[in-house]
Amino acid sequence: MTKAGKIVLGVVVVAALALPLANLMAPEPSGTPLTAAHADPAVTAVAASLEGKCAWCHVEGVARPFYAALPIASSLIDDDVRKGLAVLDLAKAFHADDRAPVPEPVLAKIEFAVQAGDMPPARFRILHWNGGLVGEAAAKLSAAIGEIRAGRAADRELPDALRSAAVRPLPKVAHVDWKKAELGQKLYHDKRLSGNDTVSCATCHDLAKGGTDQAAVSTGIRGQKGGINAPTTFNAGYQVKQFWDGRAATLEDQADGPPNNPVEMGSNWTQILEKLNQDAELAAAFQAVYPEGFSKKTVTNAIAVYERTLLTPDAPFDRYLKGEAAALSEAAARGWHAFQVRGCVTCHTGELLGGQSFEKLGVAGDYFAARGTPLTDADNGRFNHTKLEADRAFFKVPTLRNVARTHPYFHDASAADLGQAVRAMATFQRGTRLDDVEVADLVAFLESLTGQYQGKPL
Repeated sequence: MTKAGKIVLGVVVVAALALPLANLMAPEPSGTPLTAAHADPAVTAVAASLEGKCAWCHVEGVARPFYAALPIASSLIDDDVRKGLAVLDLAKAFHADDRAPVPEPVLAKIEFAVQAGDMPPARFRILHWNGGLVGEAAAKLSAAIGEIRAGRAADRELPDALRSAAVRPLPKVAHVDWKKAELGQKLYHDKRLSGNDTVSCATCHDLAKGGTDQAAVSTGIRGQKGGINAPTTFNAGYQVKQFWDGRAATLEDQADGPPNNPVEMGSNWTQILEKLNQDAELAAAFQAVYPEGFSKKTVTNAIAVYERTLLTPDAPFDRYLKGEAAALSEAAARGWHAFQVRGCVTCHTGELLGGQSFEKLGVAGDYFAARGTPLTDADNGRFNHTKLEADRAFFKVPTLRNVARTHPYFHDASAADLGQAVRAMATFQRGTRLDDVEVADLVAFLESLTGQYQGKPL
């Protein structure tokens, strides 16, 4: 190599090393909204360990590196931040509700990213050699996440390893007022809650059909068709909110919706209460439990209490988690492994394997363009409730419990079977393609999530 060539090479090497070396000396993010005081000190500790490494792209408004003003660098950083916030806004996640620690999926996403070593992206690491959490720091973070989970499950009769795990067995018993639940059961199946006495809660949420109607959209009063696939009522008491768009904060709020909807049950509480009060036997039984008698508040509460009893424990997967290795077939066990390493567990986590967060449909690809049909109001997702553009196309992650009994799949019922659903989620949420064997394994795992209701398999 000529002297001039060596000089040029030296200049290139120095230029290539300049930014990474400068970043090593530059201070990492600190004092961001991510680490604002939280009611749970364990959560604050986890946030502190994330701040210096993750806040660049996962906390809005963080001061950028000194070279961010450069034209090319600025556009690349803007893209990283946009993608990072779309996947996980840490500040919002850690402070959405100080009454609870952190949503289960947030913990799962952090844990997966650290264990898989896929964060930050390679492009970021090129300029930030100290990016990411590794070694002792990663181990401490994982242990802290486990402590948070264990604290939530402290009242569960579970081994310590399961208390701190991302996915846990369903409880076997609901702790409710069973007298209220008994009344709620009657009302859940009572067609007098509809305007013409033809539709009950059970019409669209049939317990013999996995708590759904196994239809693309439900049929309401006078044969009218709804605009979205009906979610299951089984295990609904463990969900963070109700409906695909989360517009109901509680089961009581949810029970107030369909009776007033002109397409679903087409009634109102004045009419409903008048009809119920004409049933002397039911009114007397109801007043014995609810002294104030029938009202919107008491009727929706009774239905909600009943729905909290709709637990489906003792699925083969539950037994497997508790140590019964033979409870899963070889294919289902491989599927459970794939479910974890593919990152499905980052959204489908907790006791329900879902139902705990709202995620964008199409993180890794344009789902709606690939679907090829016109957009509907239902496709707006959570935006319909919040009116925030950032919530457009975000939907509540459905529970995977009993998923083999709740076809068709997704809010638009676009997947007729589990194989189609698995392939779609791999493509549009994880940005990967699966071979036929892995799809079959994942389907076998999903089928192992079918539990028992009142001692009988669904």
